[in-house]
Amino acid sequence: MDGISDLKIVGIDERRPPRIRKEPYIELYFRLSHKAPADWCQRFNALLSKHFYAPKIKVDEGLFIATWVRKPDEIAELLDLLKTNVTQCSSEYIRAIEAQELAAMRSGSAGEEAGEQGRLNRIVAQLNYD
Repeated sequence: MDGISDLKIVGIDERRPPRIRKEPYIELYFRLSHKAPADWCQRFNALLSKHFYAPKIKVDEGLFIATWVRKPDEIAELLDLLKTNVTQCSSEYIRAIEAQELAAMRSGSAGEEAGEQGRLNRIVAQLNYD
């Protein structure tokens, strides 16, 4: 099973390849390496919501980034931007999960356990990774 840190763009959706049409834009659907969690998709959408091309992932699907460009020459630059944002979103997602786990550990049974395990839990909860 792939983890969120392994998530990356691996290609174009074969069912929806880019096509030149009479409209002044080209629709693009980039495929992710595996399905992203819904909350990761929400973070990604929020991260790029103000971008000109408005890349977006359907939260319930979590497998394709839908976007567009006006000219074929813009595709490579947009792909680089998307790859950077996928990596950034994954890093932020992992940090948020770690922070939640640490907060749960601090407020949960970590302080209540007695003996060596309780002591170990308190030490681990107080580690500073900055």
